[in-house]
Amino acid sequence: MASRFPARLFAAGEEPDARFSLANERTFLAWIRTALALLAGGVALEVLGLGMQPGLRLAASIMLIVGGLLAALQSWVGWIRVERALRLGRALPPAAFSLPLVAIVGLAAVLVLLGVLLA
Repeated sequence: MASRFPARLFAAGEEPDARFSLANERTFLAWIRTALALLAGGVALEVLGLGMQPGLRLAASIMLIVGGLLAALQSWVGWIRVERALRLGRALPPAAFSLPLVAIVGLAAVLVLLGVLLA
């Protein structure tokens, strides 16, 4: 059998039911799509301008881009944590960065709203 990455993860515990591993992979991909959407939204907000107050627009763009980076990190960390829990027969862990992501997206939304109202 070919080695799998990360080898240290796959060396621990027992192979879980493939359906659970595939569901974990789909969740990983959903986090990646979320990261891409946040990055694209941040870039588009800054490039298009949309008649907003420039300082608030830039701040919201940066917040969305940081959120995209955090969501990408969540995808990897979350996949590893869940895969390890599946392999060791433990309870599934919660998403590590969900609360900071909610705060970032909420703050970006407030900045966009203020940027439009103050333009």
